[in-house]
Amino acid sequence: MPSPELAGLAASIDRIWDAGETSDHARALVERVLTLLDRGEIRVAEKTGGTWTVNEWIKKAVLLHFRLSPAQTLRAGDLEWHDKIPLKTGFEAAGVRAVPVATVRRGAFIEPGVVLMPSFVNIGARIGEGTMIDTWATVGSCAQVGRRCHVSGGVGIGGVLEPVQARPVIIEDDVFVGARCEVAEGVLVEEGAVLAMGCFVGASTKIFDAERGCALEPGRIPARAVCVPGTLPAGDGTHGTCAIIVKKRRDAKTDARTALNELLR
Repeated sequence: MPSPELAGLAASIDRIWDAGETSDHARALVERVLTLLDRGEIRVAEKTGGTWTVNEWIKKAVLLHFRLSPAQTLRAGDLEWHDKIPLKTGFEAAGVRAVPVATVRRGAFIEPGVVLMPSFVNIGARIGEGTMIDTWATVGSCAQVGRRCHVSGGVGIGGVLEPVQARPVIIEDDVFVGARCEVAEGVLVEEGAVLAMGCFVGASTKIFDAERGCALEPGRIPARAVCVPGTLPAGDGTHGTCAIIVKKRRDAKTDARTALNELLR
């Protein structure tokens, strides 16, 4: 259950959202939400009793920030941007290794032990302890990435702000996402799953369990499933559509091939 303070803050954000308020008081409340997000004291989505739920009021606050805040010039040495959200700082104090030019917007939370190669993490996202976000990977707004994951080079983890009730992409703990994969539209990748290089997964992507010979519900990659890109025939047989094929469940051989290299840390 949220604390009385958070419950009151949530109610205030809902009121500001509904009324279209633009006062200094509204700006201060939105700023309070972004500060809590940036510190990791609140999160856009959280798992309670085995089910992921979305805190819509937090997404509303992020959207309100864009409405209420003017763009400003941001600088880092000779680099310059013009944006409404400043860049996150303080990686050393947070125990995060951030390789130039890893870019994280304020309002994202990065747990200790994370390695950020040249990559981009958007506002509202959360990256769990010990995870590596590899070169040119992107983690979209409000996406949730668990602990000890490897998000490989060129991966796109989709973000979502609107509609506010929509679930962001959620990558649970110990997941391996292969190079150039795209995971979008609120897909849930459960604990320990492996996506081979080039998997494209959206909310309506067909998922077929070849090991068990059955179709699975779209939008969810089962725990410890080892997945590869493939195709499935359309109902009328005239064409094939892109699909995800579950080849097997994760085993010791899979673990050895996908293990994070501690020497890189």
